[in-house]
Amino acid sequence: MKIRVGQGYDVHRLEAGRPFWLGGIQIPCEFGPIGHSDADVVCHVLCDALLGAANMRNIGYHFSDKDPRWKGVDSKILLAEVLRMVREASYEVSNVDVTVVLQEPKLNPHIPAMKTCLAGVMNIPEEDISIKATTSEHIGFVGRGEGIAAHCVALIYR
Repeated sequence: MKIRVGQGYDVHRLEAGRPFWLGGIQIPCEFGPIGHSDADVVCHVLCDALLGAANMRNIGYHFSDKDPRWKGVDSKILLAEVLRMVREASYEVSNVDVTVVLQEPKLNPHIPAMKTCLAGVMNIPEEDISIKATTSEHIGFVGRGEGIAAHCVALIYR
């Protein structure tokens, strides 16, 4: 059996009046991330970690922010396409582990819904999806409420 690991990292600025999509669900909030797509950092880091594990470059290579096809796209569509590519290369997902860094709002109440949504998109059991949330203790751009960051590790196998 061939086992591979990949890592993803993403950041987005936050702006008042924007919808806040995270982990495939909309979070009630007065602000949201800015991006070419819906700016869902959880979906984006999942894409990058899976693509990295399969040695398929990164999300920007496959879904350029210069391409109008991806303007405003639901990031779950990008994630589904990444999974199609990874599976086409004969890999399956073992598990993923995501950490979201955000000062506010608190994300813990939304994590079960994110896991349910992503399990459906990824066609893997919820128990194979870990999502954790933390703050940056009011330090840096995240701590000042200017942005959101996320990290992910993915394990795939053939």
